[in-house]
Amino acid sequence: MLNRRHLLAMPALLATPASAQEWRPDRQLTMIVAFAAGGGTDLAARTIARFMERDLGQPVVVMNRPGAGGEIGFTELARARPDGLTIGFINTPHIVTLPIERRTRFRLEDFSLIGNIVDDPGGIWVRADSPIRDFAALLAAARAQPESIGYGTTGVGSDDHLAMLALERKSGARFLHVPFGGSAQVKQNLMSRAIPVGVMNVAEGIAEMRQGVLRPLAQMGSTRWAPLAEVPTLREMGFDVVEGSMRGMAAPAGLPPEVLARLALSVQRTVADADFQASAAQQNLPLRFLAPGDYLTELVALRQNYQALWDQHPWRE
Repeated sequence: MLNRRHLLAMPALLATPASAQEWRPDRQLTMIVAFAAGGGTDLAARTIARFMERDLGQPVVVMNRPGAGGEIGFTELARARPDGLTIGFINTPHIVTLPIERRTRFRLEDFSLIGNIVDDPGGIWVRADSPIRDFAALLAAARAQPESIGYGTTGVGSDDHLAMLALERKSGARFLHVPFGGSAQVKQNLMSRAIPVGVMNVAEGIAEMRQGVLRPLAQMGSTRWAPLAEVPTLREMGFDVVEGSMRGMAAPAGLPPEVLARLALSVQRTVADADFQASAAQQNLPLRFLAPGDYLTELVALRQNYQALWDQHPWRE
């Protein structure tokens, strides 16, 4: 766990190459991914692993531990030995919402946060030929006929679903939630006209937008993502809803400060690498590096927001 002493020491450790180089792994690292092989999280993790291998001088082997919405993999990561040789990918909202929804064998304090890498904002999508031309028209339709406008998401408690719950609370509009098992199913049902609206991350819809099949009405980042620079954020339109899927690196709590600093430096170097940035662009990964202290601050704030939302509107169905 990152305590106050570790957080205060982190900037100095990252700024001093000699200190950061004091720890060097002497054998391969294992990167736990709490989701299935072949998915977006897995592909991003394997790309990052290749670049971290170059920097750390040791193989980084990805181990998939899917199940229970990420709980199986997160629990295995939390219980691993804090020696720097076991690291893992963690995702929002699951890393902070699962312990809110149910009794889990991990909590945020069970991890040493290494750094955030990807921040994929949510998006509200319609078919390119939809009569709903903009976000204002969508709100007007939902207010005129409450709970009649169906929107697909990647599941109950997903970042897509939680974003719409927050939007409903702030706008007074009421939609009809239609959960699916993943973004591929959301897109399939949206394009087949089974649902009029899809809510999924911007990276998950941009390929279909470029093909002229889907059209975004809004994005949910704090600022506009450059490839969708013409699409306004919900915050710009008067609704303070900032939501998406953050993906970053963590290790078990209790990681020695010099080990944490070296791993954080490796992640930071990876995100800054031009070849990695090119690979990320090919995968439509919106990059956003956060150092350990900033990452912790953001996740704690997210947990507080989700807890308040749960207290008002438990999302379990």
